Amino acid sequence: MPELVYPPVIAAAKTMFRVLDLRLTVEGSHHVPRTGGAVLASNHVSYLDFIFSGYGAHESRRLVRFMAKESVFRHKVSGPLMRGMKHIPVNRAAGAGSYASAVSALRRGEVVGVFPEATISRSFTVKQLKNGAARMSQEAGVPLLPVALWGTQRLWTKGRPKDLTRRHTPITIIIGEPMDPAAHPDANTLTAELRTRLDALVDRAQREYPDRPAGPADTWWLPAHLGGSAPTPAEAVELDRGGRRTATS
Repeated sequence: MPELVYPPVIAAAKTMFRVLDLRLTVEGSHHVPRTGGAVLASNHVSYLDFIFSGYGAHESRRLVRFMAKESVFRHKVSGPLMRGMKHIPVNRAAGAGSYASAVSALRRGEVVGVFPEATISRSFTVKQLKNGAARMSQEAGVPLLPVALWGTQRLWTKGRPKDLTRRHTPITIIIGEPMDPAAHPDANTLTAELRTRLDALVDRAQREYPDRPAGPADTWWLPAHLGGSAPTPAEAVELDRGGRRTATS
């Protein structure tokens, strides 16, 4: 079936990149296989991460099918686009169906994008990972690729006003070497190795990032351990818990 929706969306994203003059750095794109299934497992610091994680697969001419909250598919604007791009809805109350859809896509030779932290990291460090990405990689017998994103939080992240008019922002995308799921005895072991690799890639992206805060009021986008004013991992956990209590109260 021809791709009628995804190519125009990619063209629109590239237009946005040019208009904002984003300084994109992509490393390791050759790791994305040109054929066959693969899981891209990315850290999560921005609401726009799916755009940039998918862009990392562009050199290999692959269209990434992302797993995303079901509510996004019910939205009158985003819903038709998400369905047209064949992304995979995630119903957290019935996760087995979403998982089965992702494994089926991988077995058909699709590239599936996953954010194993499940939610945006307020601390801008890698949170505890869910093991779904590892499980589907092992079940489908496809490689698992860690993806580090950095700079995207400066455009739009949790708890901050979005700034989609910001120009010249550096964006770093690093795709790590493929991980062989068969080389790990179980999904938890594979997940632990994935987190180790993501930690290292994200740390390198942060330390090699070409921009620095413009002043004391601009340190919010740096993690605390690098001198920024972002919440520490422990503080971020408490903020997330507070958000969940508010949402359910």
